[in-house]
Amino acid sequence: MSKLRILYVASEINPFLQTTQVADFLRKLPQAMQEKGMEIRILIPRFGLINERRNKLHEVVRLSGINISVGDEEKPLVIKVASIPNARLQVYFIDNEDYFQRKSVFFDKDNRFYADNDERAIFFCKGVLETVKKLGWSPDIVHCNDWMTSLIPMYLKTTYKKDPVFKDTKTVFSVYNNSFDYKFDSSLVEKVKMMDIEDSMLSALLSADYEGFVKIGAEYADACIKAPEEANPSLDKLFSELHNAKKIEHILESEEDVVESYFNLYTELMG
Repeated sequence: MSKLRILYVASEINPFLQTTQVADFLRKLPQAMQEKGMEIRILIPRFGLINERRNKLHEVVRLSGINISVGDEEKPLVIKVASIPNARLQVYFIDNEDYFQRKSVFFDKDNRFYADNDERAIFFCKGVLETVKKLGWSPDIVHCNDWMTSLIPMYLKTTYKKDPVFKDTKTVFSVYNNSFDYKFDSSLVEKVKMMDIEDSMLSALLSADYEGFVKIGAEYADACIKAPEEANPSLDKLFSELHNAKKIEHILESEEDVVESYFNLYTELMG
């Protein structure tokens, strides 16, 4: 088998930003897969907590300049890039002045959840796919991590399914216990819509909450993974239902060789 192309998508990665365990996962697994001969790309949002000067981010002009629609509005997409110190890995950053310049991630200084976090997620997911198209790089696997990336599997199976860049792409969706209690307003479903997406495809999102995002990601992904040692009764119930419906290819708990488990999962998905 020729070396696989794997795109990792998440809300954070060490050493640029760490608020949850996702950042460590994204730092370690892509490098391990690269050392196994796989070709890697990584995309995250350029949250305002990321210091551009210290981390040596610079804009990739040839990738920037696209407008991304979120509901009735269009927002300019800016792409930046930086290298991970002591690794042969680059990270691409999705940026937009309205969504990612604030000096926090999902909560303001008073610990209030941002009401536009749904729009930020939509912009990020669409921005990732448009950036990959501009790169002209066809991923075999898109590994989405946490709720903010959950729309990507659906977009790949609908709006982008006929795009040559993504025609053979498989998706993996990893769920972490980074839940929130906020409920978005009823406009969420309309804002999420793209070409070839009917209302019936978005029923999981009608709850307009964390669980809705997780459900939509799990529903459309080719493999769904629960991060190890996570306890959340509602997610456990969801995974039980998915497992019974054979929606889950693998659930990776704490295993001695996590790298080998993911390597096997990726290669099995590509048949």
